[in-house]
Amino acid sequence: MPRWFTALFWTSIAVAAVVVGLASWDAILSSPPAADPVRPRAVKITRDEWGVPHINGKTDADVAYGIAMAQAQDDFRNLEETLAAVRGRAGAILGEGGAKLDFAGHLLDATEVGEKGYATLSPATRALVEAYAQGLNDYARQNSQEVRLQGLFPVNGRDIVVGFALRSPFFFGLDRPLSALIDGKLPPRDAGPADERGSNAFAVAGQRSADGVTRLIVNSHQPWEGPVTWWELVVHSDEGWDFAGANFPGAPYPLLGHNKHLGWANTVNRPDLIDVYKLVLDESGDRYRYDGQWRDLESRRVWLRVKFGPLVLPIPRTIYRSVHGPVIKNDLGAFAIRYAGIGDVRQVEQYYRLNKARDFAEWQAIMAMQAIPGTNFVYADAKGHIGMFYNALFPARAAGFDWKGVLPGDTSKLVWQSYLPFAGNPHVIDPPAGWVANSNNTPFLSTAPANQLKRSDFPVEMGIETYVTNRAQRYQARFAGLGNQQISRDQLLSIKFDKGYDRTGWAGRWWTEVLALDTKGRPDLGQAQDLIRRWDFTLDCNGPADGLVALAFAQHARFAYLQKPVPNARAGLEEAVALFKTHFGRLDVPLGDFQRLRRGKVDLPMCGGPDALRAVIGTPADDGRRVGNNGDGYMMLIEWAADGTVRTNSVHHFGAAASRPQSPHYADQAPLFAREAWKEVKF
Repeated sequence: MPRWFTALFWTSIAVAAVVVGLASWDAILSSPPAADPVRPRAVKITRDEWGVPHINGKTDADVAYGIAMAQAQDDFRNLEETLAAVRGRAGAILGEGGAKLDFAGHLLDATEVGEKGYATLSPATRALVEAYAQGLNDYARQNSQEVRLQGLFPVNGRDIVVGFALRSPFFFGLDRPLSALIDGKLPPRDAGPADERGSNAFAVAGQRSADGVTRLIVNSHQPWEGPVTWWELVVHSDEGWDFAGANFPGAPYPLLGHNKHLGWANTVNRPDLIDVYKLVLDESGDRYRYDGQWRDLESRRVWLRVKFGPLVLPIPRTIYRSVHGPVIKNDLGAFAIRYAGIGDVRQVEQYYRLNKARDFAEWQAIMAMQAIPGTNFVYADAKGHIGMFYNALFPARAAGFDWKGVLPGDTSKLVWQSYLPFAGNPHVIDPPAGWVANSNNTPFLSTAPANQLKRSDFPVEMGIETYVTNRAQRYQARFAGLGNQQISRDQLLSIKFDKGYDRTGWAGRWWTEVLALDTKGRPDLGQAQDLIRRWDFTLDCNGPADGLVALAFAQHARFAYLQKPVPNARAGLEEAVALFKTHFGRLDVPLGDFQRLRRGKVDLPMCGGPDALRAVIGTPADDGRRVGNNGDGYMMLIEWAADGTVRTNSVHHFGAAASRPQSPHYADQAPLFAREAWKEVKF
């Protein structure tokens, strides 16, 4: 996904992990300048031996202030860039790419949406985001030498809310139709991400576990660097907020993880939550027809301030809007876009409430707010309940229309105004099989086959995804292989770190196509073909074909996940053979030699591959290696014993210090991550 869309998801904030061991930051941390009436904050930040901050405050707002201060110490650069996007000034710091981000913010009217929505939030939530903003301002004031964009600070709680308004629609794929329309093309018919945004999540109930322990695995896939990489934290307040997990820069609380009673993992889903309408314009192009009448097409001029070398120049653009939503004009006409959650910012409220939920009933009631318009939730708790919730804000669409195509924009019959209730979403709760899982696949593969939901029970207008990832095929096969036996901790972890590929899926089709290639006159391709013929359909670093396969089918895996026509297998094989001959002088390159985890001075082998449950996605390096930059990242293993006590382990792909190379915590967890090991979370 383009950086200017990726950065939309979250306002970025930062944290520095230069403190070693259990060094404490005891204090009433400093208050803003005298002109700012916000009171001082009673907060204590203690970092463990991995640099992970444990933030204790008298109130929840005090904790939010501490989160901002801690996070800003680790990653101020991403913070400043994404806050600039919230303020419509990304172009002034990032150039042309940032200007595109500013344009998108204007198009979605994010600032006005955030301003209007701010009043709908509870006093407690407003206090939280204001305290978080105060922490950002204090850090910027105390470390002014790091500030690159003058006048960006101070920010306020409304800016944090605007960040949520910006990120939500892009998380479920608004970038795909928007990018197409801006490029003068029709939008794609399928919903979903524009790049490989994956995740895994697993829950096993105590009644199915060999030792009676209920387990939840959090395994969200995100870029390993940048404004949407995970950052770990543990929070406690005297108001009863206790939570261990991770967030993205800009969120004033953890976005996934657990409290004492319950927890959840998230995976990206791809329901059809976006509709595109073609408007009928009059000859002037300034009015559109709607229910037999002509309406004025709203328009306003905005100025994008774009950095060109040492200069920042103003570039004018016109923003259009109709009753449907934002409008893009191109050579094909004028197209309006309407998406789930349009105009709603209560997502910032819902996540906060979920953090403090005490039992399954309360958690489900909060989920029924439907303020988080998309993303699956895999749930588990101390009472042994588990569930997979295909969470999406489904528009209440009229039957009988092609909702995947471009719709006529001249009738109100197709402009939905409400949503289906949360209770009608696909979900599996406490199935007899005792396990649930999701790996960015259709919700009709959430547990054992005998306990599955039926696709026919849900209207086609909901636009529920049908795609099945290799990862889903693998966990189905692995759980099925256990039969009716109890599931041990080691067996569950073996499933999570599985590196296999299903022969009936895209990998099997690729393999068959490669073996059918005519390699006469190309002995090097024939040698590659012979290697691949003996491949055991795993990328576990043990087979002589693993490295070649991982490189040759990478694009195939990516296009299959994006549901695009897969590239020619011969071209991928030829490219892989040429690279291996150039850089290694051989084709049977061990996967661990080819695929690396690199961070600072750390350079380690990585096993696994694209769309494996041990997911590794990478980019080519100058020495011919592939360096991981996405896939498996921050992970948690949460375990509730039969008596309700919770134990947690986690691991980050790099470390707590997100963008501070001088910190000892810049890459100290990378060796753990590479060897699939864990560290204890001191909750």
